[in-house]
Amino acid sequence: MLNAGVLGAGHLGKIHLRLLNQSHKYNLVGFYDADPENAQKVVEEFGYKYFDTIEALIEAVDVVDIVTPTLSHYDCAKQAIASGKHIFIEKPITNTVEEAEAIRTLVAEHGVKGQVGHVERFNPAFIGVKDQIENPMFIETHRLAEFNPRGTDVPVVLDLMIHDIDIILSVVDSPVKHISASGVSVISETPDIANARIEFKNGCVANLTASRISLKNMRKTRFFQKDAYISVDFLEKKCEVVKMKDAPENPGDFDMILQNAEGIKKQIYFDNPEIENNNAILDELETFADAINNNTKPVVTLHDGTEALRVANMIINQF
Repeated sequence: MLNAGVLGAGHLGKIHLRLLNQSHKYNLVGFYDADPENAQKVVEEFGYKYFDTIEALIEAVDVVDIVTPTLSHYDCAKQAIASGKHIFIEKPITNTVEEAEAIRTLVAEHGVKGQVGHVERFNPAFIGVKDQIENPMFIETHRLAEFNPRGTDVPVVLDLMIHDIDIILSVVDSPVKHISASGVSVISETPDIANARIEFKNGCVANLTASRISLKNMRKTRFFQKDAYISVDFLEKKCEVVKMKDAPENPGDFDMILQNAEGIKKQIYFDNPEIENNNAILDELETFADAINNNTKPVVTLHDGTEALRVANMIINQF
């Protein structure tokens, strides 16, 4: 078991504390929070050990779980890595791409591992279909959320859309060629609703919409590729795969057959995979423990987190 400590005991930090405490792969040593009053409440409610300095916590653990506001990610990570500790860092990886690149350099120099908390990679609906996503040429994502004051200190691109950016970059094996985007501030000082079109060098196009001022929550992504349509509902944890194959000589009464203008007939069939329910946050933390113990590559690398931030910033710069 790896000794772990959490930096930041806000809404998400409390979830990480609870799951690390439950995990059989970690021994939760304690946490640090910059707000002593909040820290005291967490101690009283849950009984976790509180460290009154970041340095003391880092010294006591093998893995530092950074769940602080994004602005402090870089400083926290730098301190942990310099002490030879592995880091799990919430998304977005850092405030700037330069900071993210610096963290990657430090990790390489100190021989430790890092993983970024892009939790949708561990969503059971995405896990169920990701092996069937092959060379998608059009992707459409909608991530809509009801208004919540928490998180409005950053543009909706860094708050919500970055989840979909990471998913798209994980399945499209091609460099970004061009980005066009627009964003509108409605309630916050930063954009609350945004749309982006990402064009890749291989011809794939991704159209992303994110909003934090919607009347209902939605987190859906659709992938279109040769002879297949794949839909992933990250919120409901459902997926749908519609495939086409050459029609049989003698189709059955219930076979769905399409014929194009050239007379080519295709059979449509559904291939919906089994979805195994999981706790995505627990899974991302435990796969990081496996990567450390087995000396393997983390599922969401610091490189992945850096590239998602790079594309997110390219989108924001269009506003």
